[in-house]
Amino acid sequence: MDIDIIKKYNKPGPRYTSYPPATFFHTDFSAEDYKRHIIKSNTEQPDNISFYVHIPFCSKMCHFCGCNASALRSDKVVRRYINAVIKEIETISSHLDKTRKVSQVHWGGGTPNAISLDYIEEIMQTLHKHFEYTENAEIAMECNPAHLEFDDVDRLAQIGFNRLSLGIQDFDPKILELVNRDPSKHPVKKLVEHMKKIGFKGVNLDLIYGLPHQTVESFKESVKQAIEISPDRLVTFSYAHVPWVKGAQKKLETYGLPNPEEKLAMFDAGLSMLTKAGYISIGMDHYAKPEDELSKALKNKMLHRNFQGYATKETTGQVYGFGSSSISQFNGAYIQNTKNLNKYMENIEKSGFAVERGYELSKNDIIRREVITDIMCNGHFSFEDISNKFKLSTTELKEILEFSETKLEAFIEDDLITYKNEVLELKSEGFFVVRNIAMAFDPLLKTSEAQYSKTV
Repeated sequence: MDIDIIKKYNKPGPRYTSYPPATFFHTDFSAEDYKRHIIKSNTEQPDNISFYVHIPFCSKMCHFCGCNASALRSDKVVRRYINAVIKEIETISSHLDKTRKVSQVHWGGGTPNAISLDYIEEIMQTLHKHFEYTENAEIAMECNPAHLEFDDVDRLAQIGFNRLSLGIQDFDPKILELVNRDPSKHPVKKLVEHMKKIGFKGVNLDLIYGLPHQTVESFKESVKQAIEISPDRLVTFSYAHVPWVKGAQKKLETYGLPNPEEKLAMFDAGLSMLTKAGYISIGMDHYAKPEDELSKALKNKMLHRNFQGYATKETTGQVYGFGSSSISQFNGAYIQNTKNLNKYMENIEKSGFAVERGYELSKNDIIRREVITDIMCNGHFSFEDISNKFKLSTTELKEILEFSETKLEAFIEDDLITYKNEVLELKSEGFFVVRNIAMAFDPLLKTSEAQYSKTV
């Protein structure tokens, strides 16, 4: 990797987990608007349903976290929250076509496994009561291994989960202590072996680079341990330092953070080690074994992405989110619940809805989203393919994108992409700055330090 090239493109920009990004969501969006779009989504594509369940509680607050999380409350509060989530599921389900099948369920947080597994089973039973699942449905949960027992893994399998993602972050207990995170309660290798033994179809490990006191050598050691554990997928997240959004992150500044060059060297080391170990690089920061469905989807240009991460187009559905701060992603709209825990519970108890903000996509938004998603996921974009899909001329498509070949000149000169016969292909180095390349097709973009993290 050319350090100068990376520095050149390392500027604020959207992550494009949605298009337009969440910075476009606005509060002039009501529960009635949400209900209207739920009903409309029944006749839109994709036909499959994806559910997201947000559990905001954490037994311990990590200083690096950018998620919507809160300290674990009394069981009375947790019980009230679970009741609210169940009521929200019942409310949303009453407007959904029950002939549609569920292809994906994802639990995030917070720390979902910080609460009683009885509560988790209760919510899963509510979902199963209303819907049928596809044969290859992915039922996944993000887990903190500090709270994970072997019996918990068995119970989660019985409840119906078939993929677990372990938030390791770093294998060095001293680094974890600085960021206020406990290490895994049991050896991670043993936990993963047990998951595979009892039939989990997928195990993910998550690492973060850019934390206080991390060095290139220490991060390489974490990657080495991860490779030895042999998960199906592995993620190396770049720590996003946004203290103007998450005040707790200011504490990390007192310890000193790796500079951009050190962070880049960590990323480069991880990339080299993981690809040499046989993993396929997926998008910006994910890696999967060659036989994994994500690797196959990338090869066939059938990779997709939403707020829960990468998925195949086969398992992708329109997303219906439950819980505080959860985001629903429909073909024609995005809707986010209130982030405030008490306000969420109060609103659900009153009406079954807790909408805080949303965004209704125009036809042009939908077209641009298709282009940017293809670039972000599959490193590929064809003017002809998109024009045919939306029954447009290529001239009309270029006008919608406000496209100019001059926007691609720097990427071509730096040997990051090829652009021939109105087809764009990212080279392997192009994925390092894929967010920047996608930005060239975003006419709504206005970057600022206060809105977005840096792209690398």
